[in-house]
Amino acid sequence: MLKKIICSISVLILIISLAACKSTTATNATINASKTDTQKPKTITDSAGKQVEIPAKIDNIAELWGAHLEVLQTLGAGNKIVTTTFTPQSRPWLFKVIPTLDKAVYSVIANLNIEELVSKKPDIVFIPTADKNVDKLSKMGLPVVQLSFTDFESMKKCFTLTGEILGGDAIEKAKTYNTYLDSKLNMIKNITSKIPENQRPKVLHLSNAEPFAADGSNTIINDWINVAGGINAAKDVKGNRQTVSPEQILQWNPDIIIVSENIKSIDKIIQDPKLKDVSAVKNGKVFLNPDGAFLWNRYGTEEALQVQWAAKTIQPDKFKNLDMLSETKNFYKKFLNYNLTDDNAQRILKAMPPK
Repeated sequence: MLKKIICSISVLILIISLAACKSTTATNATINASKTDTQKPKTITDSAGKQVEIPAKIDNIAELWGAHLEVLQTLGAGNKIVTTTFTPQSRPWLFKVIPTLDKAVYSVIANLNIEELVSKKPDIVFIPTADKNVDKLSKMGLPVVQLSFTDFESMKKCFTLTGEILGGDAIEKAKTYNTYLDSKLNMIKNITSKIPENQRPKVLHLSNAEPFAADGSNTIINDWINVAGGINAAKDVKGNRQTVSPEQILQWNPDIIIVSENIKSIDKIIQDPKLKDVSAVKNGKVFLNPDGAFLWNRYGTEEALQVQWAAKTIQPDKFKNLDMLSETKNFYKKFLNYNLTDDNAQRILKAMPPK
């Protein structure tokens, strides 16, 4: 009787062992299959609507769209950039935030040295849509991804797409940034959406002073002016940096003029005799746009700060409690992995370079 019991137990143990072995084998097979899937190239559709096969692992990035450098840093890939369209002199805060850019090759996209770029062995190339170099780089066998955005919605899509391309933590980082941006847009819109159009000031954004150049419709600048509670004085002009005459500015008669950082000083506007009768000039409503790692006013990660600064500038009575110094410091730490001092943040808000 005892022998039968022992025999039965032995058989049972054998059955359990075989089942466990089979389960472990199946689990390992699933894990291995999953690893194989993540190691395969994948195909994405870029901003130009073109399908591009990209590698599963990206270590070296050729970045030919200046605004996207900051996006890569936000998504944790700033140290993978091997080419840049900027120098420490042209964007000093950017080189503070991404110190590894010192080792990247400086590439002038208008006169691109393709051989030098290829020598850096990039796994992928990011480039503005419809750039003349797209076909040349593609013929070199490089995965070329064209990117662009003209408003907040297409900007969020750009972050999502870049996150998907980079994979790993970048996917979640893109979601985190988009959630932050949405929260700030909603906070501002909840207030400004109630402002009647006849109570919204006309806002002119000037990106150049010699000659004057304004930013019109179909731009993210038009988007943040509207969100912040203003009306774009140049809304009938289409596109960025469109040349306009002093007479046209006088005809628009903006209540507020926001001056791009490359103009350097509001003096070029307020001291220009041709603009002395413009309401914004007469009433002291000319402001210099902040400037940080990238241009706040167009196309970078700091666009989320720009719309908050614009709301406080355009509708100051409605955003008295918005602390841009604190917001800027927290933003840089959270999204650019860089700790600003109070002085650093003040300099950025005043469009000043690092000391």
